[in-house]
Amino acid sequence: MENTSITQVILPIALFFIMFGIGLSLVVADFLNVKSKPLAIVVGSLMQMVGLPVLGFSIVVLLKVPAEYAVGIMILTFAPGGATSNMVSYLCRADTALSVSLTIVASILTPFTLPLFSYMAVSHWLSLDAIITFPIVFTILKLLGIALLPVLLGMWLNNKAPWFSAKLQPIIRWCSLLFMVFVVVGIVAGNKAELSGILLEAGPAVVLLSLSAMLAGWWAGRLFNLPTQQSLTLAIETGIQNAGLALMITGVVLHNTEMSGVVLLYGVLMQIPAVLLIIRRHWQWKKSAMIDRMQHFTR
Repeated sequence: MENTSITQVILPIALFFIMFGIGLSLVVADFLNVKSKPLAIVVGSLMQMVGLPVLGFSIVVLLKVPAEYAVGIMILTFAPGGATSNMVSYLCRADTALSVSLTIVASILTPFTLPLFSYMAVSHWLSLDAIITFPIVFTILKLLGIALLPVLLGMWLNNKAPWFSAKLQPIIRWCSLLFMVFVVVGIVAGNKAELSGILLEAGPAVVLLSLSAMLAGWWAGRLFNLPTQQSLTLAIETGIQNAGLALMITGVVLHNTEMSGVVLLYGVLMQIPAVLLIIRRHWQWKKSAMIDRMQHFTR
């Protein structure tokens, strides 16, 4: 993949900042909150870690997606949403505490599950050479350093100096955003020709996965009779993925433009249903508030 310095240096730094920012927003009480909503957290985690990969596999097989694109899509399904899904949950007035709890669970599991499941995807679709060059142990250690360690550091700082943590959060948030924008623009600029072909060949599968993942999360919540806010959170957490972590595997470990292109494509397209959901929820909230005011004046 081109722009090696971007994927090898800038991307890990961006991910470190993002995960550090998540840690700055967490306290020990958030871990206790995991126990307060066991059913929602179990259902949400199963949808993220099992349901989404099964859905992704079904889509790539059904649409007969080319091997490298299929691996890219599968790797994406192994990287549950993080800071982005928390933000979308907040803007949608969903259960933000549940979203954070699911992020905590994913942050602990993903450094171990993502490399192992990615190796299985590579083994299923690609050649023996690709399998041999996939360093599972090294990838696990790298993800622990980039995905889990900064969360713990952020939590430690938030516990020791909450006032400083509060001031640092917006700075970290903006730095993370700028880093990720730089990574995406750099990769797209260096791989225009490949990405245009990816859009034509893998675009339908990516769009279908993004929409069906959200619907599956919502359906799972309703199936278990979870409240509307929690069901909405499950829809967001299932549909919004951590494209940055997926890029770590496709770009830094596998150096594959096609796989990284699919991840970038999903990272952009998954925002469309999220934005539509935010607009709908905002409109519903305004409509409800207007009705309440009218009822108040008519009394």
